[in-house]
Amino acid sequence: MSLRDPNPVDRSRPRRIAMVIANHAVSPVTSWPVGFWWSELTHPWWVFEEVGYAVELFSVAGGRCEADALSDPDDASGYSAGDLLSRGFIHTPRLRALVEDTRPVSAIDVARFDAIVVAGGQSPMFTFESATDLHRVFAAFHDAGRIACALCHGVALLAFARGADGEYLARGRTVTGFANVEEDFADEAVWQLGALPRGTHLTPWRIEDRLRAIGANDVQGGAWRGFAVRDRNLITGQQNFSGRETAELAVQALGR
Repeated sequence: MSLRDPNPVDRSRPRRIAMVIANHAVSPVTSWPVGFWWSELTHPWWVFEEVGYAVELFSVAGGRCEADALSDPDDASGYSAGDLLSRGFIHTPRLRALVEDTRPVSAIDVARFDAIVVAGGQSPMFTFESATDLHRVFAAFHDAGRIACALCHGVALLAFARGADGEYLARGRTVTGFANVEEDFADEAVWQLGALPRGTHLTPWRIEDRLRAIGANDVQGGAWRGFAVRDRNLITGQQNFSGRETAELAVQALGR
């Protein structure tokens, strides 16, 4: 970051970030357990810690949260085996304990925080529609001019969150989220495994389609490429490889 950053560090008051992860659920499509995605928590967390921010962890309902298995570097599939940041977080008892006992998003005092960051995973596609406290708190950050961030399937909340004027927060805004081409890839993977009949989709709806339907300008950086976009105080990240980019845009907005 430039030495001429217009938002310099204030050591007497570190920036405060409220990070939100999804609670555990069961997919009605596959009957598989679903949850949050590790890298969408750990990669932004690392960026914020590196610049001296204070980060606190919440979930929609509070309590113990579980991650999607494929996001765990120790999972037998090896899908995320190279995710060293998540491995370090998981095997640091002080940090792992935070996921075991989260506070509910309803407990967030917006005035105490400079930004909110909502991580994704598979659970949001089945649980965020009814997460009215999350909609309310996210909109409160946005309407107060604070930084409001969502990442990957966490962007699903923008299909429901409305501002004080009753309008969708995403309407007329440039945003990103898990792209249709990435949904196609995920569907094809489970079809080839025989886990779902061909033509049956992993998710009940798609973020790209829904956001465009409500009047957002949905963009992407290419399949599986780290990408995030800022439109005023709304920041969105494309998928699970975009945690660092999403957090870095927040840091640029807030200052180090």
